[in-house]
Amino acid sequence: MTQKETISIKRSISIKAIVTQTWKDDAENELSKAISATDQQLAQLEQEGQQVVSNIRSQAANPLDPRIQEQVGQIQQQISAKRNELEEQKRNLLQQQNQVRELKMDDIVEQGQVDSFCDVSVGDNLIKKMQVSITVKDGVIQSINNV
Repeated sequence: MTQKETISIKRSISIKAIVTQTWKDDAENELSKAISATDQQLAQLEQEGQQVVSNIRSQAANPLDPRIQEQVGQIQQQISAKRNELEEQKRNLLQQQNQVRELKMDDIVEQGQVDSFCDVSVGDNLIKKMQVSITVKDGVIQSINNV
């Protein structure tokens, strides 16, 4: 009798959530917190940026010196780039919040992924072994599916 060769492989499992009022409330709450944190980062960026520029100008012998102006311009460009990044992040969060509000009860949405290990042997269908999803409702597993 020969022993069948088996190895363990890592796979990603898709987590899907059934939309409930609790899920929607939690998702909106998390998005609202993230939006608020982004607003705080924007305010802090503006404040710190103004402070840095003000410090550079106050420490300069001649605030109108072209080198000082160039340094201030570079700092303002960096601030502007970071501001644009944060504003884009906020737009994405607001868009996600709108999408959550439009979801209907019992819709199924992608929630994320987790990694898992599975055993495979010669003759197994690798695609079927890799395509697994878990469906949850308010955190409780409802089903484990081979996609």
